[in-house]
Amino acid sequence: MYCVMIGRSPPVMNHTEGGLVIFSANSHPSSREISKRIGERLGVELGKVQVYQEDNRETRVQIQESVRGKDVFIVQTVSKDVNSTIMELLIMVYACRTSCARSITGVVPYFPYSKQCKMRKRGSIVSKLLASMMCKAGLTHLITMDLHQKEIQGFFNIPVDNLRASPFLLQYIQEEIPDYRNAVIVAKSPASAKRAQSFAERLRLGIAVIHGEAQDAESDLVDGRHSPPTVKTTGGIHLRLEIPLLIPKEKPPITVVGDVGGRIAIIVDDIIDDVVSFVAAAETLKERGAYKIFVMATHGILSSDAPKLIEESAIDKVVVTNTIPHEHQKLQCDKIQTVDISIILSEAIRRIYQGESMSYLFRHIGLED
Repeated sequence: MYCVMIGRSPPVMNHTEGGLVIFSANSHPSSREISKRIGERLGVELGKVQVYQEDNRETRVQIQESVRGKDVFIVQTVSKDVNSTIMELLIMVYACRTSCARSITGVVPYFPYSKQCKMRKRGSIVSKLLASMMCKAGLTHLITMDLHQKEIQGFFNIPVDNLRASPFLLQYIQEEIPDYRNAVIVAKSPASAKRAQSFAERLRLGIAVIHGEAQDAESDLVDGRHSPPTVKTTGGIHLRLEIPLLIPKEKPPITVVGDVGGRIAIIVDDIIDDVVSFVAAAETLKERGAYKIFVMATHGILSSDAPKLIEESAIDKVVVTNTIPHEHQKLQCDKIQTVDISIILSEAIRRIYQGESMSYLFRHIGLED
Protein backbone atom coordinates (compact mmCIF):
# COMPACT_ATOMS: atom_id res chain seq x y z
CA MET A 1 0.00 0.00 0.00
CA TYR A 2 1.23 3.46 -0.76
CA CYS A 3 0.27 6.93 0.33
CA VAL A 4 0.91 10.19 -1.47
CA MET A 5 1.96 12.52 1.31
CA ILE A 6 4.27 15.45 0.75
CA GLY A 7 7.50 14.87 2.63
CA ARG A 8 8.43 18.54 2.97
CA SER A 9 6.60 21.83 3.07
CA PRO A 10 6.50 23.41 -0.39
CA PRO A 11 8.32 26.71 -0.77
CA VAL A 12 6.28 29.87 -0.55
CA MET A 13 5.81 31.18 -4.08
CA ASN A 14 4.69 34.70 -4.92
CA HIS A 15 2.81 34.88 -8.18
CA THR A 16 3.84 38.49 -8.86
CA GLU A 17 7.55 37.69 -8.57
CA GLY A 18 7.88 34.02 -9.49
CA GLY A 19 5.76 34.00 -12.61
CA LEU A 20 3.07 31.70 -11.18
CA VAL A 21 -0.61 32.66 -11.38
CA ILE A 22 -3.46 30.51 -10.07
CA PHE A 23 -6.98 31.38 -11.16
CA SER A 24 -10.28 29.92 -10.03
CA ALA A 25 -12.48 29.73 -13.10
CA ASN A 26 -15.78 29.24 -11.31
CA SER A 27 -17.31 32.06 -9.28
CA HIS A 28 -19.54 29.70 -7.23
CA PRO A 29 -18.44 29.87 -3.54
CA SER A 30 -18.29 26.11 -2.95
CA SER A 31 -16.38 25.58 -6.20
CA ARG A 32 -13.77 28.15 -5.19
CA GLU A 33 -13.06 26.36 -1.92
CA ILE A 34 -10.65 23.82 -3.43
CA SER A 35 -8.87 26.64 -5.29
CA LYS A 36 -8.34 28.49 -2.02
CA ARG A 37 -6.94 25.35 -0.38
CA ILE A 38 -4.50 24.86 -3.22
CA GLY A 39 -3.39 28.48 -3.00
CA GLU A 40 -2.91 28.25 0.77
CA ARG A 41 -0.79 25.12 0.47
CA LEU A 42 1.44 26.81 -2.11
CA GLY A 43 1.55 30.14 -0.32
CA VAL A 44 0.03 31.87 -3.35
CA GLU A 45 -2.93 34.21 -3.47
CA LEU A 46 -5.49 33.49 -6.16
CA GLY A 47 -5.23 35.66 -9.25
CA LYS A 48 -7.74 38.44 -9.74
CA VAL A 49 -10.44 37.55 -12.23
CA GLN A 50 -14.16 38.16 -12.68
CA VAL A 51 -16.30 35.35 -14.04
CA TYR A 52 -19.99 35.99 -14.44
CA GLN A 53 -22.98 35.56 -16.71
CA GLU A 54 -24.74 38.45 -18.34
CA ASP A 55 -28.52 38.78 -18.51
CA ASN A 56 -28.58 36.93 -21.84
CA ARG A 57 -26.71 33.97 -20.21
CA GLU A 58 -23.46 34.69 -22.06
CA THR A 59 -20.35 34.01 -19.98
CA ARG A 60 -17.96 36.90 -19.52
CA VAL A 61 -14.42 36.62 -18.15
CA GLN A 62 -12.31 39.62 -17.17
CA ILE A 63 -8.72 38.96 -16.09
CA GLN A 64 -7.68 41.80 -13.83
CA GLU A 65 -3.91 41.39 -13.76
CA SER A 66 -1.10 40.82 -16.24
CA VAL A 67 -0.26 37.24 -17.19
CA ARG A 68 2.25 38.04 -19.93
CA GLY A 69 5.12 35.54 -19.84
CA LYS A 70 3.74 33.79 -16.74
CA ASP A 71 2.76 30.19 -16.01
CA VAL A 72 -0.99 30.16 -15.49
CA PHE A 73 -2.90 27.41 -13.67
CA ILE A 74 -6.69 27.51 -13.98
CA VAL A 75 -8.57 25.46 -11.38
CA GLN A 76 -12.06 24.50 -12.50
CA THR A 77 -14.39 22.15 -10.69
CA VAL A 78 -17.61 21.01 -12.35
CA SER A 79 -20.72 22.61 -10.91
CA LYS A 80 -24.31 21.54 -11.50
CA ASP A 81 -24.45 23.70 -14.65
CA VAL A 82 -21.78 21.69 -16.44
CA ASN A 83 -22.04 23.47 -19.80
CA SER A 84 -21.53 26.91 -18.25
CA THR A 85 -18.57 25.44 -16.37
CA ILE A 86 -16.99 24.31 -19.63
CA MET A 87 -17.53 27.68 -21.29
CA GLU A 88 -15.99 29.48 -18.30
CA LEU A 89 -12.87 27.34 -18.62
CA LEU A 90 -12.58 27.70 -22.40
CA ILE A 91 -13.07 31.48 -22.34
CA MET A 92 -10.55 31.93 -19.53
CA VAL A 93 -7.96 29.74 -21.29
CA TYR A 94 -8.42 31.71 -24.50
CA ALA A 95 -8.19 35.01 -22.60
CA CYS A 96 -4.87 33.95 -21.06
CA ARG A 97 -3.61 32.79 -24.44
CA THR A 98 -4.40 36.12 -26.11
CA SER A 99 -2.76 37.88 -23.14
CA CYS A 100 0.51 36.08 -23.97
CA ALA A 101 0.76 33.72 -21.00
CA ARG A 102 3.82 31.48 -21.30
CA SER A 103 1.90 28.31 -20.42
CA ILE A 104 -1.70 27.53 -19.45
CA THR A 105 -2.39 24.45 -17.35
CA GLY A 106 -5.95 23.39 -16.64
CA VAL A 107 -6.56 21.79 -13.23
CA VAL A 108 -9.84 19.94 -13.79
CA PRO A 109 -10.23 17.31 -11.03
CA TYR A 110 -13.33 15.81 -12.67
CA PHE A 111 -13.27 15.79 -16.48
CA PRO A 112 -16.86 16.46 -17.65
CA TYR A 113 -18.54 14.25 -20.24
CA SER A 114 -16.03 11.51 -19.41
CA LYS A 115 -18.74 8.84 -19.55
CA GLN A 116 -19.37 9.73 -23.20
CA CYS A 117 -16.00 8.38 -24.34
CA LYS A 118 -17.25 5.49 -26.48
CA MET A 119 -19.27 5.35 -29.66
CA ARG A 120 -22.94 4.57 -29.13
CA LYS A 121 -25.74 4.08 -31.61
CA ARG A 122 -25.54 7.06 -33.96
CA GLY A 123 -23.98 9.06 -31.14
CA SER A 124 -20.65 10.78 -30.74
CA ILE A 125 -17.57 10.67 -28.56
CA VAL A 126 -18.21 13.90 -26.69
CA SER A 127 -15.14 13.70 -24.47
CA LYS A 128 -12.95 13.79 -27.60
CA LEU A 129 -14.80 16.87 -28.81
CA LEU A 130 -14.24 18.55 -25.44
CA ALA A 131 -10.54 17.64 -25.49
CA SER A 132 -10.18 19.20 -28.96
CA MET A 133 -11.94 22.37 -27.79
CA MET A 134 -9.61 22.71 -24.78
CA CYS A 135 -6.51 22.30 -26.92
CA LYS A 136 -7.82 24.69 -29.55
CA ALA A 137 -8.56 27.32 -26.87
CA GLY A 138 -4.89 27.30 -25.86
CA LEU A 139 -4.47 24.76 -23.05
CA THR A 140 -0.88 23.48 -22.89
CA HIS A 141 -1.20 20.95 -20.04
CA LEU A 142 -4.02 19.23 -18.15
CA ILE A 143 -4.13 17.95 -14.58
CA THR A 144 -7.11 15.74 -13.82
CA MET A 145 -8.00 12.85 -11.53
CA ASP A 146 -9.32 9.33 -12.09
CA LEU A 147 -10.54 9.61 -15.67
CA HIS A 148 -13.51 7.33 -16.28
CA GLN A 149 -11.45 5.63 -18.98
CA LYS A 150 -7.68 6.11 -19.12
CA GLU A 151 -7.87 6.10 -22.92
CA ILE A 152 -9.32 9.62 -22.74
CA GLN A 153 -5.73 10.82 -22.36
CA GLY A 154 -5.21 9.90 -26.01
CA PHE A 155 -7.86 12.43 -27.08
CA PHE A 156 -5.49 15.28 -26.19
CA ASN A 157 -2.42 16.42 -28.12
CA ILE A 158 -1.00 17.99 -24.94
CA PRO A 159 0.46 16.36 -21.79
CA VAL A 160 -2.21 14.96 -19.41
CA ASP A 161 -1.47 13.97 -15.81
CA ASN A 162 -4.21 11.63 -14.60
CA LEU A 163 -3.74 11.65 -10.81
CA ARG A 164 -5.23 9.03 -8.47
CA ALA A 165 -7.44 9.50 -5.42
CA SER A 166 -7.03 5.92 -4.18
CA PRO A 167 -4.28 6.75 -1.63
CA PHE A 168 -6.65 9.11 0.17
CA LEU A 169 -9.55 6.65 0.11
CA LEU A 170 -7.27 3.86 1.36
CA GLN A 171 -6.08 6.13 4.15
CA TYR A 172 -9.71 6.82 5.10
CA ILE A 173 -10.44 3.09 5.31
CA GLN A 174 -7.45 2.49 7.58
CA GLU A 175 -8.05 5.45 9.88
CA GLU A 176 -11.85 5.80 10.01
CA ILE A 177 -13.00 2.16 9.92
CA PRO A 178 -11.58 0.61 13.12
CA ASP A 179 -12.39 -3.00 12.19
CA TYR A 180 -11.53 -2.70 8.50
CA ARG A 181 -9.54 -5.95 8.73
CA ASN A 182 -12.92 -7.68 8.78
CA ALA A 183 -13.92 -5.99 5.53
CA VAL A 184 -14.24 -7.20 1.97
CA ILE A 185 -13.84 -4.98 -1.10
CA VAL A 186 -16.83 -5.23 -3.41
CA ALA A 187 -17.18 -4.54 -7.14
CA LYS A 188 -20.83 -3.79 -7.92
CA SER A 189 -20.29 -5.13 -11.44
CA PRO A 190 -17.61 -7.16 -13.23
CA ALA A 191 -16.56 -3.95 -15.03
CA SER A 192 -15.27 -2.44 -11.77
CA ALA A 193 -13.49 -5.61 -10.62
CA LYS A 194 -10.00 -4.26 -11.47
CA ARG A 195 -10.45 -1.25 -9.21
CA ALA A 196 -11.75 -3.46 -6.41
CA GLN A 197 -8.81 -5.85 -6.87
CA SER A 198 -6.36 -2.94 -6.59
CA PHE A 199 -7.91 -1.80 -3.29
CA ALA A 200 -8.05 -5.35 -1.94
CA GLU A 201 -4.41 -6.11 -2.72
CA ARG A 202 -3.17 -2.94 -1.03
CA LEU A 203 -5.28 -3.50 2.08
CA ARG A 204 -4.62 -7.27 2.12
CA LEU A 205 -8.37 -7.95 2.06
CA GLY A 206 -10.68 -10.26 0.17
CA ILE A 207 -12.76 -9.31 -2.84
CA ALA A 208 -16.37 -9.95 -3.88
CA VAL A 209 -18.08 -9.25 -7.21
CA ILE A 210 -21.80 -8.76 -7.79
CA HIS A 211 -22.84 -10.41 -11.02
CA GLY A 212 -26.13 -10.36 -12.90
CA GLU A 213 -27.17 -6.77 -12.25
CA ALA A 214 -29.59 -4.96 -14.55
CA GLN A 215 -28.22 -3.89 -17.90
CA ASP A 216 -26.66 -0.43 -17.83
CA ALA A 217 -25.43 2.14 -20.32
CA GLU A 218 -21.92 0.70 -20.40
CA SER A 219 -23.21 -2.46 -22.07
CA ASP A 220 -22.25 -3.41 -25.57
CA LEU A 221 -25.95 -3.70 -26.42
CA VAL A 222 -25.90 0.04 -27.14
CA ASP A 223 -22.45 -0.04 -28.69
CA GLY A 224 -21.84 1.27 -32.19
CA ARG A 225 -20.77 -2.23 -33.19
CA HIS A 226 -24.48 -3.00 -33.63
CA SER A 227 -24.69 -0.48 -36.48
CA PRO A 228 -24.33 -3.01 -39.35
CA PRO A 229 -27.65 -4.42 -40.60
CA THR A 230 -28.77 -7.61 -38.90
CA VAL A 231 -30.68 -8.98 -41.91
CA LYS A 232 -29.69 -10.84 -45.03
CA THR A 233 -28.62 -8.48 -47.78
CA THR A 234 -28.20 -8.73 -51.51
CA GLY A 235 -26.49 -6.25 -53.74
CA GLY A 236 -26.07 -5.89 -57.48
CA ILE A 237 -23.79 -8.51 -58.96
CA HIS A 238 -22.57 -9.76 -55.58
CA LEU A 239 -23.57 -13.11 -54.26
CA ARG A 240 -26.11 -13.18 -51.46
CA LEU A 241 -24.42 -12.37 -48.13
CA GLU A 242 -25.58 -13.77 -44.85
CA ILE A 243 -24.37 -11.89 -41.76
CA PRO A 244 -24.23 -14.14 -38.70
CA LEU A 245 -26.23 -12.86 -35.76
CA LEU A 246 -25.12 -13.03 -32.14
CA ILE A 247 -27.32 -14.76 -29.63
CA PRO A 248 -28.91 -12.10 -27.38
CA LYS A 249 -27.47 -11.86 -23.89
CA GLU A 250 -29.56 -12.87 -20.93
CA LYS A 251 -28.71 -11.55 -17.50
CA PRO A 252 -28.58 -14.31 -14.87
CA PRO A 253 -30.09 -13.79 -11.42
CA ILE A 254 -28.06 -11.52 -9.16
CA THR A 255 -25.30 -13.44 -7.42
CA VAL A 256 -22.42 -12.42 -5.19
CA VAL A 257 -19.12 -14.10 -6.00
CA GLY A 258 -17.30 -14.05 -2.66
CA ASP A 259 -18.17 -14.28 1.02
CA VAL A 260 -19.62 -11.15 2.66
CA GLY A 261 -21.46 -12.79 5.56
CA GLY A 262 -20.71 -11.12 8.90
CA ARG A 263 -18.29 -8.68 7.30
CA ILE A 264 -18.01 -5.02 6.30
CA ALA A 265 -18.69 -4.51 2.59
CA ILE A 266 -16.82 -1.64 0.91
CA ILE A 267 -18.10 -0.90 -2.60
CA VAL A 268 -15.54 1.01 -4.69
CA ASP A 269 -16.03 2.88 -7.96
CA ASP A 270 -14.79 6.00 -9.73
CA ILE A 271 -18.08 7.94 -10.10
CA ILE A 272 -21.26 7.91 -8.06
CA ASP A 273 -24.05 9.83 -9.75
CA ASP A 274 -27.29 7.91 -10.19
CA VAL A 275 -27.23 5.85 -7.00
CA VAL A 276 -29.92 3.31 -7.94
CA SER A 277 -27.36 0.62 -8.78
CA PHE A 278 -25.44 1.29 -5.55
CA VAL A 279 -28.63 1.06 -3.48
CA ALA A 280 -29.55 -2.23 -5.19
CA ALA A 281 -26.05 -3.58 -4.55
CA ALA A 282 -26.28 -2.60 -0.88
CA GLU A 283 -29.59 -4.43 -0.51
CA THR A 284 -28.08 -7.54 -2.09
CA LEU A 285 -25.07 -7.41 0.24
CA LYS A 286 -27.33 -6.92 3.26
CA GLU A 287 -29.30 -10.01 2.26
CA ARG A 288 -26.02 -11.94 2.03
CA GLY A 289 -25.12 -11.04 5.63
CA ALA A 290 -22.95 -7.89 5.42
CA TYR A 291 -23.46 -5.88 8.61
CA LYS A 292 -21.99 -2.57 7.40
CA ILE A 293 -21.90 -1.17 3.90
CA PHE A 294 -19.64 1.66 2.69
CA VAL A 295 -19.58 3.18 -0.78
CA MET A 296 -16.33 4.89 -1.83
CA ALA A 297 -15.82 6.83 -5.05
CA THR A 298 -13.57 9.57 -6.35
CA HIS A 299 -16.21 11.77 -7.94
CA GLY A 300 -19.44 12.38 -6.04
CA ILE A 301 -21.80 13.94 -8.59
CA LEU A 302 -24.86 12.77 -6.63
CA SER A 303 -27.39 14.40 -8.94
CA SER A 304 -31.18 14.44 -8.77
CA ASP A 305 -32.62 12.70 -5.68
CA ALA A 306 -29.43 10.75 -4.88
CA PRO A 307 -29.10 12.11 -1.29
CA LYS A 308 -32.65 11.04 -0.45
CA LEU A 309 -32.14 7.54 -1.88
CA ILE A 310 -28.88 7.14 0.06
CA GLU A 311 -30.53 8.29 3.30
CA GLU A 312 -33.29 5.70 2.93
CA SER A 313 -31.02 2.86 1.78
CA ALA A 314 -29.01 0.15 3.56
CA ILE A 315 -25.80 2.11 2.85
CA ASP A 316 -24.11 3.26 6.07
CA LYS A 317 -21.72 5.83 4.56
CA VAL A 318 -20.85 7.28 1.18
CA VAL A 319 -17.27 8.58 1.02
CA VAL A 320 -16.25 10.81 -1.90
CA THR A 321 -13.52 13.34 -2.56
CA ASN A 322 -13.93 17.08 -3.13
CA THR A 323 -13.21 16.93 -6.88
CA ILE A 324 -16.83 18.09 -7.28
CA PRO A 325 -18.67 20.46 -4.90
CA HIS A 326 -21.46 18.62 -3.07
CA GLU A 327 -22.16 20.73 0.01
CA HIS A 328 -25.85 20.94 -0.87
CA GLN A 329 -26.11 17.14 -1.03
CA LYS A 330 -24.40 16.79 2.37
CA LEU A 331 -27.05 19.00 3.94
CA GLN A 332 -29.70 16.58 2.70
CA CYS A 333 -27.91 13.39 3.77
CA ASP A 334 -25.77 12.83 6.87
CA LYS A 335 -24.26 9.68 5.38
CA ILE A 336 -22.12 11.58 2.85
CA GLN A 337 -18.53 12.30 3.91
CA THR A 338 -15.77 14.12 2.04
CA VAL A 339 -12.06 13.42 1.70
CA ASP A 340 -9.83 16.36 0.76
CA ILE A 341 -7.48 15.75 -2.19
CA SER A 342 -6.23 19.32 -2.63
CA ILE A 343 -2.77 18.32 -1.35
CA ILE A 344 -1.98 16.19 -4.39
CA LEU A 345 -3.27 18.87 -6.78
CA SER A 346 -1.06 21.42 -5.01
CA GLU A 347 1.98 19.19 -5.30
CA ALA A 348 1.27 18.53 -8.99
CA ILE A 349 1.11 22.28 -9.65
CA ARG A 350 4.33 22.88 -7.71
CA ARG A 351 6.22 20.15 -9.56
CA ILE A 352 5.06 21.31 -12.99
CA TYR A 353 5.93 24.93 -12.19
CA GLN A 354 9.34 24.01 -10.78
CA GLY A 355 10.06 21.64 -13.67
CA GLU A 356 10.35 18.60 -11.37
CA SER A 357 9.45 15.01 -12.17
CA MET A 358 5.85 13.90 -11.63
CA SER A 359 6.84 10.27 -11.03
CA TYR A 360 6.61 10.63 -7.24
CA LEU A 361 2.85 11.11 -7.56
CA PHE A 362 2.51 7.86 -9.50
CA ARG A 363 4.57 5.52 -7.31
CA HIS A 364 3.37 1.90 -7.29
CA ILE A 365 0.57 2.67 -9.76
CA GLY A 366 0.22 -0.05 -12.37
CA LEU A 367 -1.58 -0.08 -15.71
CA GLU A 368 -4.58 -1.78 -14.14
CA ASP A 369 -5.07 0.91 -11.44
